[in-house]
Amino acid sequence: MALKWPPCARPLLGGCALLSVATAALLAHVLLHDFTVVPRELRDFSQVPEEMSRARQQGASGPGAAPTQCDVPPNSRFDCAPDKAITREQCEARGCCYVPAGWRPQGSPMGQPWCFFPPSYPSYKLGNLTSTETGYTATLTRHTLTFFPKDILTLQLDVLLETESRLHFTIRDPSTKRYEVPLETPRVRSRAPSTLYNVEFSEEPFGVVVRRKLDGRVVLNTTVVPLFFADQFLQLSTSLPSPYITGLAEHLGPLMLSTNWTKITLWNRDIAPTSDVNLYGSHPFYLVLEDGGLAHGVFLLNSNAMDVVLQPSPALSWRSTGGILDVYVLLGPEPKSVVRQYLDIVGYPFMPPYWGLGFHLCRWGYLSTAITRQVVENMTRARFPLDVQWNDLDYMNASRDFTFNADGFGDFPAMVQELHQGGRRYMMIVDPAISSSGPPGSYRPYDEGLRRGVFITNETGQPLIGMVWPGPTAFPDFTNPEALDWWQDMVAEFHAQVPFDGMWLDMNEPSNFVKGSVDGCPDSDLENPPYVPGVVGGTLRAATICASSHQHLSTHYNLHNLYGLTEALASHRALVKARGMRPFLISCSTFAGHGRYAGHWTGDVRSTWEQLSSSVPEILLFNLMGVPLVGADVCGFMGDTSEELCVRWTQLGAFYPFMRNHNSIHSRPQEPYRFSDPAQRAMRTALTLRYTLLPHLYTLFHRAHTGGETVARPLFLEFPEDPRTWTVDRQLLWGEALLITPVLQAGVDEVTGYFPAGTWYNLQTVIGEVLGSLLPPPPGLLKSAIHSEGQWVTLPAPLDTINLHLRAGHIIPLQGPGLTTTESRKQPMALAVALTGSGEARGELFWDDGESLGVLERGAYTQVIFLARNNTVVNELLRVTSEGAGLQLQRVTVLGVATAPQKVVSNGVPVSNFTYSPDTQTLAIPVSLAMGEQFLISWS
Repeated sequence: MALKWPPCARPLLGGCALLSVATAALLAHVLLHDFTVVPRELRDFSQVPEEMSRARQQGASGPGAAPTQCDVPPNSRFDCAPDKAITREQCEARGCCYVPAGWRPQGSPMGQPWCFFPPSYPSYKLGNLTSTETGYTATLTRHTLTFFPKDILTLQLDVLLETESRLHFTIRDPSTKRYEVPLETPRVRSRAPSTLYNVEFSEEPFGVVVRRKLDGRVVLNTTVVPLFFADQFLQLSTSLPSPYITGLAEHLGPLMLSTNWTKITLWNRDIAPTSDVNLYGSHPFYLVLEDGGLAHGVFLLNSNAMDVVLQPSPALSWRSTGGILDVYVLLGPEPKSVVRQYLDIVGYPFMPPYWGLGFHLCRWGYLSTAITRQVVENMTRARFPLDVQWNDLDYMNASRDFTFNADGFGDFPAMVQELHQGGRRYMMIVDPAISSSGPPGSYRPYDEGLRRGVFITNETGQPLIGMVWPGPTAFPDFTNPEALDWWQDMVAEFHAQVPFDGMWLDMNEPSNFVKGSVDGCPDSDLENPPYVPGVVGGTLRAATICASSHQHLSTHYNLHNLYGLTEALASHRALVKARGMRPFLISCSTFAGHGRYAGHWTGDVRSTWEQLSSSVPEILLFNLMGVPLVGADVCGFMGDTSEELCVRWTQLGAFYPFMRNHNSIHSRPQEPYRFSDPAQRAMRTALTLRYTLLPHLYTLFHRAHTGGETVARPLFLEFPEDPRTWTVDRQLLWGEALLITPVLQAGVDEVTGYFPAGTWYNLQTVIGEVLGSLLPPPPGLLKSAIHSEGQWVTLPAPLDTINLHLRAGHIIPLQGPGLTTTESRKQPMALAVALTGSGEARGELFWDDGESLGVLERGAYTQVIFLARNNTVVNELLRVTSEGAGLQLQRVTVLGVATAPQKVVSNGVPVSNFTYSPDTQTLAIPVSLAMGEQFLISWS
């Protein structure tokens, strides 16, 4: 039985007449007549790119012949020695140019190449270009071998005009089936009737050029350097229309990548977040911002180890060690649309349970149920919200999955049941590596896995054995359908003992404490490929298992980067079966499409101000990658936090989509109640703000799940036409409406943030009015509103304050907080209405029972639109069911009311106890209304 991957979101089918064979043959003859091959219907944009023209005019060279033309501008030189350092003689023997460069960009681990391709370096030649029902097909042939072994000299190009905004092309070996990523993606039956792009082809050297029809701008041009397609080295390069590029997760650093000679390596690795190294996840997708607020994206569906090189011209090179070239070009035209188009391919994010958006608490070092219970009791006594209690490895018996130790956790099931009785949930860590050292019959997960053949095997066909926390371990192969069933059984059996609510998937790169296996790895091309990307440790087996090991679908060489994704899929499926409710999974290792099944935490971050600050672009990046449920360990995991750092991290963490405080057994404890009274008050305020905003956050997740939106987003996503937003990555937006400006430095009591043009209302003052004594009054220095023309603003930020602003034109639902979401979901609600200058605003509430499966299919939800205009606030009921119908609206606060109202009416009944502040232009209206019934509130 083949592995059945769940269907992709929004499969696309189209309708278009098939060209007759005679027409196709005639068209192919016409298309190949010119050097630059342009489909007939696209001839209006047939200008030859400058790079093609230069290459055409210069003499040919190739391996073994020193080039005659080497006057390539330094920033446009493409590396002809990506595999190793070589001498001038070796470089020229490759047919390449050699010009030493005496400088390296500051802060960059690489500089311009000394050995680089001449414009005339031989590449593939395009032939037999034919129009098809979905686009074009052609043959690519190479007559000169490259310096990599096992060149594939004949290739097949397939170009699909899939949708108006999506172009898809693949380059494959037509004679031999190569590994392709087993991710189900949309399939089309006909070409899009109209497109935002034109596609052109260069015949020799072969290249694909994609232009935006709107302005003729080239967004992809692969003619800039020869195509390489050897068995274990594939290179495809393109020019970029702008240096403003983001994506290519996972890395530590700014949201916008530097094009100043930067290399990003994608090979999932268990390593504490560090600059310029390959981290836990691989997402080969990038987004480029263009002049005028436009954007495009490119997704290379390839899971092999790879480098992505950026250079100042600007240009980008993909260098993969295997698979095929499977490329999607997404034309937006604006950044939001690019993200949605990417998610149309890899799948929309899963809908988390409501409780998963509450506060989570964990520590490696809760050594018993008694200690864990005491932590929960301390949180309750100190009046801190806590929805989900976690345990690290401490609960396990000898660090083995699906066990608990009798010494400290003898009453483990009872503790979890007590948490449930208190309205809380429980999460536990699960590592994929299964202990293999016990005698037969002593450990069911291994015995049963061995019997069912679910483990990754070595070259002898036996389970590959590595070393992880339990000692010797075997690694489940989650591409094997039998392993999915075995994993489901193990999860269900343990859940029958301990009724946990979610799973924390750690060490799933997979991580290994020895290189490859306890027996080493064979000496083979898979272990020692001709090109090794810039991986930490210098080999593919460093801190993981042998690349040559065998899995059901292929070798680990091909599947390594998918290991975390396949475990997430297996665990998602297992939790659905075991609990019958919406699963909640947080994973370390990720790949494209991960957000369909699980969230992510950013790994073993250090308790430093630098890592607090860098967590903001990391959260924004994963939202762009379709993984909105993401957060960093609040206060840091490694090292000792300080009180000030922990307060500021809690304030920022309150606006991570996923919020968990977690740290190491080797570090000082950092639960909120450990700190001074002023620090506790500041943290309590931050958590209260989060819980008050949970209905809005849940609605944002609904929109991500159904519409491919982001939850936390960079400013450029909302304001792409303002280039000053493009590099802002130390602030974040929740949806369209909330702007968070955190303090990310020690010892400061003010912070500077960028406010795009418009009016921004201080939301902390509003929430304080709604909640009364539950929230301390904000400092008097805070302005009630900022009227920005697109400018940087310095804001007061004493230790008890996080700056939170609501954008004019938006309405957000608020709810009274509780110590759990079980409590808070029963509290009355309020609306914060931020009027534009014309007196308008809009908002939304999505509500269901918070944890059931299939609520959209069954219609078991309430969805309400809120509208403000002409001095009225009304609701529009899109759907009302028992879940949500009873929600009570207790207060409406309207911001931006220019003149004092003389009269306020709620559903025809005068409201006498409204208040109005002329200083802040705020109208506060007490009401008693049902969210699920139509209402009209007006003032005059």
